[in-house]
Amino acid sequence: MDKIKEQYFKYKEIINYLVFGGLATVVNFVTYFIVARLMGIDEVLSSGISWFFSVLFAYITNKLFVFESKTDGIKAVLIEMGSFFLARIVSGILCDVGTFALMVKVFNINDLFAKVVTQIMVVIVNYIFSKLIIFRKK
Repeated sequence: MDKIKEQYFKYKEIINYLVFGGLATVVNFVTYFIVARLMGIDEVLSSGISWFFSVLFAYITNKLFVFESKTDGIKAVLIEMGSFFLARIVSGILCDVGTFALMVKVFNINDLFAKVVTQIMVVIVNYIFSKLIIFRKK
């Protein structure tokens, strides 16, 4: 048991990042189901709403449990949160949509394989943005 604890604390940040990222995906799907299926809101709008709530969940959990960010004042929190959302928009456009389109439309790569590759890229890019820019230790 001590070995497990030792390994957890050694890789705590990465483990927590992956766990809370998985939970953010759950938030995305559950929110989408509630908004689209139970409330009857348009699918595209529902997808945008679910993205917003999953990114908000990811911001809160990354701030508190992954990078343990200590920001003082509402202005600093709003700047940090804005940076987080902007980074997610950039990674979504460049990696998720842009790279996917390039792989599928230009290089004729299987769409499911391309989706897996782009999602791995998104996770890595988001971690780098969060670690080195948004939640960097000052």
